[in-house]
Amino acid sequence: MKKKRAGYLEGVVAIVVNVCLFFLKLWAGIVSGSVAIMADAWHTLTDSVSSLIVLAGAYLSGRKSNRKYPYGYGRWEQVTSVFIAVILAFVAYEFLVKAIEGYQQRKTANFGALAIAVTVISILGKELLARYAFYLSKKSGNLMVKADAWHHRSDALSSVLILLGIFFSQYFWWIDSLLAAVIAMFLFYAVFNILKESVNAMIGKKPSPALLESICQIIRQTAVDARRPHDFLLHEYGSHRELTFHIQFHGEESITSAHDKATLVEDRILEELDIYATIHLEPYGAE
Repeated sequence: MKKKRAGYLEGVVAIVVNVCLFFLKLWAGIVSGSVAIMADAWHTLTDSVSSLIVLAGAYLSGRKSNRKYPYGYGRWEQVTSVFIAVILAFVAYEFLVKAIEGYQQRKTANFGALAIAVTVISILGKELLARYAFYLSKKSGNLMVKADAWHHRSDALSSVLILLGIFFSQYFWWIDSLLAAVIAMFLFYAVFNILKESVNAMIGKKPSPALLESICQIIRQTAVDARRPHDFLLHEYGSHRELTFHIQFHGEESITSAHDKATLVEDRILEELDIYATIHLEPYGAE
């Protein structure tokens, strides 16, 4: 599945589901007077905003390369993931502030059957949405969709906590404030994971062990006299990936011969792994 199509599918489905859940949660929060449920409702609405960003990112990252941007617009995928993380961070901060205020003012919530029903619907809806987004991300490799999937799952987890809090609210008056604070911690953790993956992709990272083994196998099969592949660096521009590394050839081999073998390796890496490789040639024993 193409990344652009995955982004559109996930974005549209997520917006429809999140808007419906937002009104349900907000209604239940107002009726019960629960800060946690109302905060969770606005958290759900921010999911719709992040899904709009996913749609915009899918459009921008799918634009073709040109003279000004020779690697295309693929890194909009990482940029939009960072935007989603920033939104999550603001929501988490608001949750934490409201939790502290609620505890200081000794606020309580009057949960009822409506709050329980809406919370269960929210858990099921958001978890199904998260699984759908993770599925699309796995099929397409789209980081934006994966970031949005974590956003959906964090909302599902927060609803699970609220459901637990509803059953314990009759014993502890401060349970609503505690739940809001715990939800904030979950969100901050999600922000950390999203930023870590997105920033690593933008900076450039070492390929995974599995990918390195695939590359080394291609080298062994294509250029049998090549030695010591090293200094691997992978740059990702959405679906477009650039790889640079060094390999060594015997010093007596001609530049033309070594270059031809390196080109064969580059061609096979592109054909089998869909990665554009650039190889730096060195003589045996070079530092």
